[in-house]
Amino acid sequence: MIQLDDVETLEKEFDSIIQDIEANKTVQQMHEYRQHCSTDCYAHCRHVAFYSYVICKKYGLDYRAAARAGMIHDLFLYDWRKKQDDRVGLHAFTHPKIAFRNAIQLFDLTEKEKDIIVKHMWPLTLVPPKYRESYIISFVDKYCAIQESYESFKSNFKNYKLYRYAHVFVSILLLKLF
Repeated sequence: MIQLDDVETLEKEFDSIIQDIEANKTVQQMHEYRQHCSTDCYAHCRHVAFYSYVICKKYGLDYRAAARAGMIHDLFLYDWRKKQDDRVGLHAFTHPKIAFRNAIQLFDLTEKEKDIIVKHMWPLTLVPPKYRESYIISFVDKYCAIQESYESFKSNFKNYKLYRYAHVFVSILLLKLF
């Protein structure tokens, strides 16, 4: 039995579960599309897949389905920030179905994996998930989106000259006060 504090062993098992997905040329194309700020779609899916895998493993759920579906939950392959004539509707509402269509063309999916992909944007997808693993992916997806955006904003903020000048100004002000 793998201990949850043995990260190296968890990562090895996770990698073995998703190795065929990662090796797929279409999945590799996810590197070409930005997801949240500076995080590409592939990295985002890998974060969601790994965290969901660990949570499901901890609670005795189907960690294999969580890892595999998590890795392809955003397999939509377009820049959602740009208007496209063939896309109808807002990205947040439509991309789960697009990712699902792409995923079933490439992989044999279980019913649970299908549900995870199609409903990962719940509650925006009005029909609730059928499985606990689907809820976990949905919540982890939102957590990762917030974390990735925060890290990017924090990194960018530190690089702005204004931040550096403000830091110098506050330091001088504090020196004069004390």
